[in-house]
Amino acid sequence: MLETKRTPQQILLVFLGVWTLINIIQAAFVEVHADEAYYWVYSRFLDWGYFDHPPMVALFIKIGDALIPSTLGLRLLTVLSSTASVYLLWKMLSRYGKHIKLFILLFGSVVLFHVYGFITTPDAPLFFFTVLFLYLYQRYAEEDKFKWAFLLALVIAGMLYSKYHGILVVFFTILSNFKLLKRPSFWFIVLIAAAAFVPHIWWQIQNNYPSFYYHVIDRSSAYYKFSFTTEYLLAQLALAGPLVGWYMYRQSFRLKADDAFIRALKFNCFGIFIFFLISTLKGRVEAHWTLPAMIGLFMLSYIAMLRFNLPKWFEKLAMVNIFLVILVRLVLIFPVDALMRIKVVSYYFGNKAWAQEIQKKAGDAPVIFMDSFQVPSRYNYYMHSTKGFSYDSRHYRKNQYDIWPLEDSIRNKRAYFVLQYPLEGLGRIDTIQTDKGLFYGAWIDKVRMYQKLNISLEAVPDSWEKGSVKELQLKISNPYRESITMGNAGAKWKCYLEYGFKLGPDLGEFKAVGTDLEPITIGAGQSVLVKARLTAPLVPGKYKLLFSVRTDPFSGARNSSMIPVEIR
Repeated sequence: MLETKRTPQQILLVFLGVWTLINIIQAAFVEVHADEAYYWVYSRFLDWGYFDHPPMVALFIKIGDALIPSTLGLRLLTVLSSTASVYLLWKMLSRYGKHIKLFILLFGSVVLFHVYGFITTPDAPLFFFTVLFLYLYQRYAEEDKFKWAFLLALVIAGMLYSKYHGILVVFFTILSNFKLLKRPSFWFIVLIAAAAFVPHIWWQIQNNYPSFYYHVIDRSSAYYKFSFTTEYLLAQLALAGPLVGWYMYRQSFRLKADDAFIRALKFNCFGIFIFFLISTLKGRVEAHWTLPAMIGLFMLSYIAMLRFNLPKWFEKLAMVNIFLVILVRLVLIFPVDALMRIKVVSYYFGNKAWAQEIQKKAGDAPVIFMDSFQVPSRYNYYMHSTKGFSYDSRHYRKNQYDIWPLEDSIRNKRAYFVLQYPLEGLGRIDTIQTDKGLFYGAWIDKVRMYQKLNISLEAVPDSWEKGSVKELQLKISNPYRESITMGNAGAKWKCYLEYGFKLGPDLGEFKAVGTDLEPITIGAGQSVLVKARLTAPLVPGKYKLLFSVRTDPFSGARNSSMIPVEIR
């Protein structure tokens, strides 16, 4: 019997099976990334929003973890949605030509597609909903029908609930086709998508817009480094495919936008790349933020390579590219001693054993870590608890640990304090030897911690001369369900109210606010006004002023926003 040639659809099904199997193996056997552990803790506190991101990633993890409580479960919906995305991509691109081999070579070359084939961060649901958005938009651009409009509205909400970057996909799609504004169904999409997103907006209002403050203000750098831009550009070349990415960019740029869908792909691809390129002027841009643009790049390069003559060398180079990516994926499963010195590789090994060593010392008590939302999350994941807590100092950034009720549960309780360096004043200090390095631990008999106290200035000085002293009025608000005493009479762990100025990347020296703390008691949910004396820096400039409540043995929290002040 003669063998029949396999159709593109049959080859696609084989590829989908292989892709799913590879991702399942990777998901089951690669230890969780610390960010994934952080989002796993999200899933323990389901809500309409979180400090860093919208809630879709928490829902992905919650569902998968409920079905299969394991590392595979944490990543299950990412694996399944990745496979569904591949199928939808083929459905869109096969309209322009059914070259399944080219499709597989290009898809397999894009590094980011491998990462979000199993790693569960907000980018995983964003990947799926962006592909689904493009699939529906391709049909909506051709047919102005209610069903496409309604489904698009829901998917847009899904993108926004995945990651705020989803708004860029919507913006550049509209920019590519202003005729959409004339459709009544377009405004129906806007209305439904906005209504679906209201619960998250309400969460932001209730929590004083933490995501806006972090992403727009706190994350912006006060200085620029040329390396921000060069690193971004090199990363985009590497993530598109270390060997063939440059050619994909070239061919995509050459492709003419001769229909509404290709025009939307070009606007999204190059628009998002340029948007984040400009963003490097404000600070460091994470390389994976361009994931929606990578989807556009892949699709554009496929269509372009169908239309232009594909050079003979490309297939061989793409296969080498895929081999290198798969090799890296294997290294994350099977440890190679020679590569364990590389931080990116060693990061994925020894995490469970590390958590177990700390738990041997701490038992069932709460464990406090310093300046990391990732480390306590990794401890929480492997102990399957929420006992790990992050004390976020004024030199670190705020995160979801500043919102969760975990701090409230350990105040005035006995807790185990874990550090990567010995700290004086803690009494007996344990040394904890782990595969992740040497750690130090000590017991705090009665934790005194006021990370959630909020301090604001009643009035910011209009004119402030260098070295001069100002008497200002502070408003200190207590969000806790219990009264707070800032005085130190009879207290083992002392409390201090301090301030510091930031000029450039680093905070300067912190000084005590000139006021007596002994009489200050703030009732639950109440505020007090306090007079304080502050001395301006000796060097003129545009500073950011920060207030901090420091309680021993900790190093002081961020208890105010970064308040802009100009010293003359």
